Amino acid sequence: MVDIRQSEDRIIQQIEEAAVKIHKAREETESVIFGQQRVIEQSLITLLSGGHALLIGVPGLAKTSLVETLGAVLGLDAKRIQFTPDLMPSDIVGSEVLEESETGARSFRFIPGPVFTQLLMADEVNRASPKTQSALLQAMQEHHVTVAGESHELPSPFHVLATQNPLEQEGTYPLPEAQLDRFLLEINVDYPDEAAERQMLLATTGAERRKPSRVITPDELMTTQRLVREMPVGEKVVDAILRVVRAARPGTPDALPRINDLVVWGPGPRATQAMMLTIRARALLDGRLSPSIDDVAELAGPVLRHRMALSFSARAEDVSIDDVIGDLTELLN
Repeated sequence: MVDIRQSEDRIIQQIEEAAVKIHKAREETESVIFGQQRVIEQSLITLLSGGHALLIGVPGLAKTSLVETLGAVLGLDAKRIQFTPDLMPSDIVGSEVLEESETGARSFRFIPGPVFTQLLMADEVNRASPKTQSALLQAMQEHHVTVAGESHELPSPFHVLATQNPLEQEGTYPLPEAQLDRFLLEINVDYPDEAAERQMLLATTGAERRKPSRVITPDELMTTQRLVREMPVGEKVVDAILRVVRAARPGTPDALPRINDLVVWGPGPRATQAMMLTIRARALLDGRLSPSIDDVAELAGPVLRHRMALSFSARAEDVSIDDVIGDLTELLN
């Protein structure tokens, strides 16, 4: 009994200490990226959960600056890849080159690609061919790449923040469902409000621009990621996760009646896992010791949005995926 109490006290102390540092990291990021508090929050939730995120937004909304700032604040080595139709898998993962030594002996040497980093920005990821996308998928899924039969481990931590333009579809390749499912969250990046854009305008067009400072280290980030998995979750919150996700699966006994008409395919078990991790991370980000049902409602959209497909009749009726998710979150009231 004493050991259990000591373990609980240890976790509480670690959560409180981690929450202070993460709050500082959030403030430091918001001092550089204006008017995107929700996007910053969900990006940090993704990293605290140890996952990857897909950022959806038109050009010019500071998605690239966000990744660079997060890399600086969290002390992560960050790189960027601009995805294009002619991008090859070797341009991402690396390749082997034939070298000749002074004695004339020849051997192959592996040259790592830009995926060998801790925070990778995959810019306009849907512009690359399916073959190149599959190379990124392996890296995201397995945290290693295979070149010429040899496996090469990626650095730890390893996170991908990919971007996608929701408007321009010419010359793009839709991401396969398997790859979409690998993204922990889909984050919508909207226009800033007038006050935030005014602040941005004044801060970014002067003689000097503020540079973010490092708040935590990669080792501290990985320690916090392990702590997130130790956070307790109440039985009612677990029930809420299962209720929302299972109700989104058409053709199943738990599906909402309306879902069968509006949704072609729904979220799999990875959605419940993503929800469990992200609600814990959100609680930690807010300095709370455990998540609530409100966290489930708040993160239902980012978790489920890319794990569901609307039917033809839904699109004909001008029903959006967010409308469907709104119906699902009504189950929590």
